[in-house]
Amino acid sequence: MMNEELKMKSKNVLKDKSFTFSIYIVEQYKRLTEAKEFIMSKQLLRSGTAIGALIREAEFAHSKTDFISKPSIFLKEANETCYWLELLHGIHYINTERFEESSKYINELISMLVSSIKTSKLKLNK
Repeated sequence: MMNEELKMKSKNVLKDKSFTFSIYIVEQYKRLTEAKEFIMSKQLLRSGTAIGALIREAEFAHSKTDFISKPSIFLKEANETCYWLELLHGIHYINTERFEESSKYINELISMLVSSIKTSKLKLNK
């Protein structure tokens, strides 16, 4: 799929994974709106695609402090995305297979974001 193409384009794994996750979220959004779910699907779309957008924004941070504050915001968006996925699964708009796939992906992103925050803070304190 597109994953292999992304690996060749960039060596920034977090950037690539968040972009691929955004595509996945847009696909989920399309499915949800086809099922006539418009409110929660919009929330999922907003928070799920914000992760990658914020990662891109951080590439051009104004200062080290600005750069370090960005991952905390990504993490909040990732956590909100988890909430919407859990809720949509809980009310049967997302089936278990898709939910587990989504959860695996978002949890990988969260782990990477936490690691990024720790690394950034260490660099700032040096």
